[in-house]
Amino acid sequence: MNNKAEQKVKDRARVMELVKEGKITLKDASAQLGISYRQGKRVYSDYVEGGEAALEHGNKGREPVNKTEKELVEKAMELFGEKYDDFAPTFAAEKLEELDGIALSVSVLRRAMIANDLWVPAENTFEHRSRREAKEHFGELVQFDGSHHKWFEERGPRCCLITLIDDARKIRLSQFFDEETMFGAMKVLKMWIKRYGIPQALYCDRKNAFVLTREATDSELLEGITKPKSHFGRACEKLGIEVIAAYSAQAKGRVERNHGIDQDRLVKELRLAGISTIPEANRFLLNYYLPKMNRKFSRTSRNPDDFHRPLGKIKLNDVLCIEEERTVAKDFVVRYTARLFQILKNSKVLPRPGDKVTVRLWMDESIHVYWKGEPVRIKEIPTMFD
Repeated sequence: MNNKAEQKVKDRARVMELVKEGKITLKDASAQLGISYRQGKRVYSDYVEGGEAALEHGNKGREPVNKTEKELVEKAMELFGEKYDDFAPTFAAEKLEELDGIALSVSVLRRAMIANDLWVPAENTFEHRSRREAKEHFGELVQFDGSHHKWFEERGPRCCLITLIDDARKIRLSQFFDEETMFGAMKVLKMWIKRYGIPQALYCDRKNAFVLTREATDSELLEGITKPKSHFGRACEKLGIEVIAAYSAQAKGRVERNHGIDQDRLVKELRLAGISTIPEANRFLLNYYLPKMNRKFSRTSRNPDDFHRPLGKIKLNDVLCIEEERTVAKDFVVRYTARLFQILKNSKVLPRPGDKVTVRLWMDESIHVYWKGEPVRIKEIPTMFD
């Protein structure tokens, strides 16, 4: 017992002795000690029964009830050296319990890691910023971004994780791709729409694959196009999704913070699972990692109304695609990216030479031709380079 605690016991014993001798009342004694009259009665009863020793704290000399066994901490440190040497305390405690059956509080594990020179707390050197308040409704704003990283460490090539995260509820959806391509962006958006519906707005980078910020060219102005759009922007416009271009990474704070978490947690989860390929990683995301992270980090929106709109009769393959116009040649052939497509006579609709048709490249890389909104039957014909 320290000096302060010892003095407290002596003071209580001195005052309670005065009560016992009838020199002061118990009410006055309680006031002198700064305790309630009810507590004063308990203290006096203890003193009468056991003297000064009875006023010492009941836990003196005892091991704390919640004390972690030394052997358990030692086992955790052993496993930490074998499997979790670059894990932060919170994530290490989670995986120790999940995979090894060792339940330690984060504070106990952190102290042990620091004591064994396995963890150095990071200093906060970030510039102060005021965080934008989250939107009120699920589907009101969905942040969208890609993160290039060595997700498989040295077990596989560098690749890109494309993530959508709702601003209000923090629910997220992610998939891995070789690069941050427009089709990759469209595929994740398609997954989101099928699962939750069409969001009101997307917040993404000012990248050409997602949103065009350049001025219209002379030829575009002649066609009446004052605000040119990328294929992704055109698809979002058809779906009624507003595309908002972010001017900085900080503007997309929620999705950027998720990238930071993933580059720590997800990399280690993939390592523990022995995963080193994109197909394996995408299955792992959908079946394990994303459900777990959504349970852990999602929240209830301030307003329960869902701003997603139902897909209805919209065919996503015809919207989430690359769409361009081509002119039908005299031999009823349509040329697209050095490939030739013959329009068949038994097509339901039959454009004539000189007519403008719409050519759509779907995400599965198949080609589809439309005229006046109706599909045209085509057949690819070989070129002299085939």
